[in-house]
Amino acid sequence: MRSRPARVLSSLLAASLIALAGCGSPESSQPRPASPSEPTHELFGEFEVHFNALRTDELTPEVARAYGIERSANRVMLNVSLLRREADGRTAPVDGTVTATARNLNGQLKNLAMRRITEGTSVYFIGEVGISGTEILVFDIEVTPAGAPGTHSVQLKREFVAG
Repeated sequence: MRSRPARVLSSLLAASLIALAGCGSPESSQPRPASPSEPTHELFGEFEVHFNALRTDELTPEVARAYGIERSANRVMLNVSLLRREADGRTAPVDGTVTATARNLNGQLKNLAMRRITEGTSVYFIGEVGISGTEILVFDIEVTPAGAPGTHSVQLKREFVAG
C-alpha cells in the first residue's frame, strides 16, 4: 500500500493533467480551439512507461516538502514511472533507470536531473526544471526497466506559463 504523500502526489498529477488540458491563456478573450490530448503513457511489449509534467506550485506544500520539491510558478516537475504488465492484465511497478532532457522550441537545453523516489513497492523518477514566461517544453525521456534488454524512448511536449 502506498503512503499518503504518494497517493496525494499521484492524485494531484492526474487531476492537474485533466485541469491543464482544459485551461486557456488568462490573457485570451477568445476561446481556444481544443487540441488533441497528448498521451501520458506508452507501451513497450510487457512494459508501460507513464509520464507527466506540471508546475510545482500545483503540488500541496506537504507533498512538495515530503519529496524535497521547490514549489514555484517558475518550476516544472517531470514525473516518470515504469510498470510491467502481467499476463492477467494487472500491472506492477518496476525499477530501472530514467534519464531525461528538456528543451524549449528555440532549442535551448534545460538542466533536468532525474532522481528516484520509492514508496513501498512504488517507484517514481522525478526531475525539476525552471521556466520563464510562456514556454513549450519538449521532454525527451529514455527508460531502461531493470532486467530488460534495451532502452525505450518517449517524448512529452507541454506548454507552461510561469507565474
